[in-house]
Amino acid sequence: MRPAKRISLAIAAGMLVLAVGRAAGQPAAGPTTVPATTRPSGSVPKVGEVIDAIEKASAAETGDRGRDWSAPVRLAVVFAGLALLPSLLVMMTSFTRIVIVLGFLRRALTTQNIPPTVAIIGLALFLTVFTMSPTFASINEQALKPYLADQSSFEAAIEKGNDLLKEFMLRQTREADLSLFVELAGIETPETLGDVPLHVAVPSFAVSEFRTAFEMGCLLFIPFLLIDLVVASILLSAGMMMLPPAMISLPLKVILFVLVDGWGMLAQTLVRSFNY
Repeated sequence: MRPAKRISLAIAAGMLVLAVGRAAGQPAAGPTTVPATTRPSGSVPKVGEVIDAIEKASAAETGDRGRDWSAPVRLAVVFAGLALLPSLLVMMTSFTRIVIVLGFLRRALTTQNIPPTVAIIGLALFLTVFTMSPTFASINEQALKPYLADQSSFEAAIEKGNDLLKEFMLRQTREADLSLFVELAGIETPETLGDVPLHVAVPSFAVSEFRTAFEMGCLLFIPFLLIDLVVASILLSAGMMMLPPAMISLPLKVILFVLVDGWGMLAQTLVRSFNY
């Protein structure tokens, strides 16, 4: 024990002895029950015994606190999680697929900055919340609520939340992409999906999402590309080579997209493209 701590404990013990001495000289207010471990009346505990008792109580309290993370550590973990939240949102949820497909749609319409980037990001964000709501509800019920009710530790809550999020990611991941990163990681083939490490599941999910988004984007391009080809052929046959085809095809593509309820169809396709 450090000298400073020993001195502070000695001072506390001296004050305790003085208080006991004063209490011993005063008459008792009423009958009291003396425990078996209590010293006989009139005897004063030794300073060494008091110091040992204080040390044991301090050690017991420290041991109880060491079973779980302290408040400053929890706060640091929360702030670190908030700092990583944008990366987690992009790479571990449905946001990647949705925002890429919406970007492909804007390019196919050739409307340049319409819809604005802020509107596309906002729509992608709320569609992400909608598609991820079953997973978020499971995390809230099975990880967050038990921790807030002191029914599970902080580590157990984090592990349960990671497992639920990993389960969603692996349902969207292709087997070929998962096998590729398992091989690159140099680990044995997991027997179940629950045995897949998180550092393998995240890149596998990201690559699968990029591939799926590009496939959907290419399918979006086909009808608009046909309109561009038809308009260019008509202008060329009419001898209007100086007239830009995009000037004529743009309103036609927008009218076609609105008439077929393109936004509703696209939102429905995006939501149903995820495996729950």
